Amino acid sequence: MDDATVPALAVEGLGKSYAEGRARRVVLEDVAFKVAPGECIALLGRSGSGKSTLLNLLAGIDRPDTGDVRIAGQSVVTMGEPALTLLRRRHIGFIYQFFNLIPTLTVAENLALPLELNGVPAARRRERIAALLGKVGLDGREGAFPDQLSGGEQQRVAIARAIIHDPALVLADEPTGNLDAQTGHRVLELLSHLFRDEGHTLILVTHSREVSAIADRVFAVDGGRLTERTEALSW
Repeated sequence: MDDATVPALAVEGLGKSYAEGRARRVVLEDVAFKVAPGECIALLGRSGSGKSTLLNLLAGIDRPDTGDVRIAGQSVVTMGEPALTLLRRRHIGFIYQFFNLIPTLTVAENLALPLELNGVPAARRRERIAALLGKVGLDGREGAFPDQLSGGEQQRVAIARAIIHDPALVLADEPTGNLDAQTGHRVLELLSHLFRDEGHTLILVTHSREVSAIADRVFAVDGGRLTERTEALSW
């Protein structure tokens, strides 16, 4: 099969439930969708709707009861932990609500870590770090530590870290949820422009319609089901 025809992400018949006493609570049921390379998809839902559970299943952090998840043609569900670790290291980037930068490392060191783990030579690491810091508006901040940055600046570093190793897929969990409205809007604009420029595939989990507006397609997570939306939601 031509690589151009392989979806960046393919989800088929995904189901997940958890035990609650003697009963089981269904969180996700028969979820299926595909994402093309370079596409941005928003998973929109209320708190507790199952969208973060879905994100964990996509990353192989949690295991489904039924169904399959394939990233760039590779089945996440059938992989053992060593293979999953390599897949995440090489082909998945993560953006978290609370930044998750390592506080004892500088900006440059935080960005270099994914590249070091993937065996990228030092000269190439420096080149890539400088290029991305320029794109996120943090030129000259290579030597700063996270606690010397504002929340918006930390999230810019986190976005750069998520894509620095050129992953096949980036998973973002409420990426503006820990920022004030004005800063969140600026970070959202950066996220949209940067991903279009870099050509990465983005899965964006959010409860915000404003955040979901940057996506090519929007799916609502509700009652364990996933439904593509073509009109405004009523909640």
